[in-house]
Amino acid sequence: MFDALSDRLGTVFDRLRGRGALSEQDVRDAMREVRIALLEADVALPVVRRFIDEVTEKAVGQNVLRSVTPGQQVVKIVNDALVDMLGGEDVPGLDLNAAPPVVIMMVGLQGSGKTTTTAKLGKLIKEKYGKKALMASLDVNRPAAQEQLKVLGEQVEVATLPIVPGQQPTEIATRALQSAKLQAIDVLLLDTAGRLHVDQALMDEMQAVARIATPKEVLLVVDSLAGQDAVNVAKSFTEQIDLTGVVLTRMDGDARGGAALSMRHVTGKPIKFAGVGEKLDALEVFQPSRVAGRILGMGDVVSIVEKAAAAIEHEEAERMAERMAKGQFDMNDLRSQLRQMQKMGGLGALAGMLPGMKKAKQAMDASGMDDRVLLRMDAIIGSMTPKERGRPDLLNAKRKIRIAKGSGVQVQDVNKLLKMHQEMERAMKQIKKMGGLGGLAKLFGKGGLGAAMPGLGGGGPGGGLPGLGGGAIPPALDDLMKKK
Repeated sequence: MFDALSDRLGTVFDRLRGRGALSEQDVRDAMREVRIALLEADVALPVVRRFIDEVTEKAVGQNVLRSVTPGQQVVKIVNDALVDMLGGEDVPGLDLNAAPPVVIMMVGLQGSGKTTTTAKLGKLIKEKYGKKALMASLDVNRPAAQEQLKVLGEQVEVATLPIVPGQQPTEIATRALQSAKLQAIDVLLLDTAGRLHVDQALMDEMQAVARIATPKEVLLVVDSLAGQDAVNVAKSFTEQIDLTGVVLTRMDGDARGGAALSMRHVTGKPIKFAGVGEKLDALEVFQPSRVAGRILGMGDVVSIVEKAAAAIEHEEAERMAERMAKGQFDMNDLRSQLRQMQKMGGLGALAGMLPGMKKAKQAMDASGMDDRVLLRMDAIIGSMTPKERGRPDLLNAKRKIRIAKGSGVQVQDVNKLLKMHQEMERAMKQIKKMGGLGGLAKLFGKGGLGAAMPGLGGGGPGGGLPGLGGGAIPPALDDLMKKK
């Protein structure tokens, strides 16, 4: 997401930050490059003009140019302007503050991902909001559209309205409302029909359904890969119906991101969600401040924490905490950590969210590293006996040869994994010496991670995680990754 734009802006701001003093011409030259970068990212021209004018006016002010760190000040101004362009204040997601059943109406063109997004929202409403949802497909034009929602509903375990052949969209909407009231449904999701292009028949049908259902939320689902076409579609829908928000799909595949940066300006409505993958849990609440941080390479640690909270099971977390407090860490623990990384999106997704990890992620991509390395390590651990996983010190040369053959790797790969385990085990013992997790928490309060554990945090040359040197990847893991 935004990879090309992020790379271009990163180059511009690295030059600004590298200079001790800035002239007005330096700033204007940088803004000219930012303008080109935004246009190449397919951001709408009126949005670019407004953005550059606002940023330039603030950035050439004397308070900025005469400050101790003018480059950093300019980056902050750009960050604030990006947040504003993307929608300003973070929105909470869905507005369900109404008498049940609260109706959410999904609108958009065919192929935008409307039906899949409906199912993703149903899953989110059930799991995050803790509410009972019902989904109904009003698409009688596209072959098997209603059956598709039924199948997706079964996958996410959210009820769907039974299909009655021959009914029209308004009749289905009426039946869905009645069914929702009878079943004490909290949220009713209406997946309306799309067209290949915006036409009056589509708009008339959409407005007729809205009159019957009186939706609390009307979400426009737009394919972000459509670029300027997505912006034009959004403009057409905005003129015909009162939208409450936008959902951008396929954001994981859009390296430019122009649709996202233009959408708020064109519709006047917030981007509420971003589809970031094909899986039915790959839907994120769109937070402008976090997205701006990712674009400028400042990272998104909050999202990592949220992903971790969703991926780590409570009982498993308690077990790990207890073992960490005792300074214990065996191959079963390492395997658990690797699987959690996979659940959180893999190495590439995590690296893209970590502050300052943009270049490391590029290096990973350039060298052909991918998340198969996690599967390879899992296979190595799986080839060990339960006794060996509990006591890695038992692994002699003969056992290593057997494990390598069983997992389809070389003995040196087994050795690299063992080395990584040793690095992490040492870190766990260090935590125990500090008084376990309780003692660690006290140290955190006295001055942050960097002050608490020199060499583990805070942005210095020794920053990173235990045993990871100055980066975010253990040397042994780095070696393993280089093997395709």
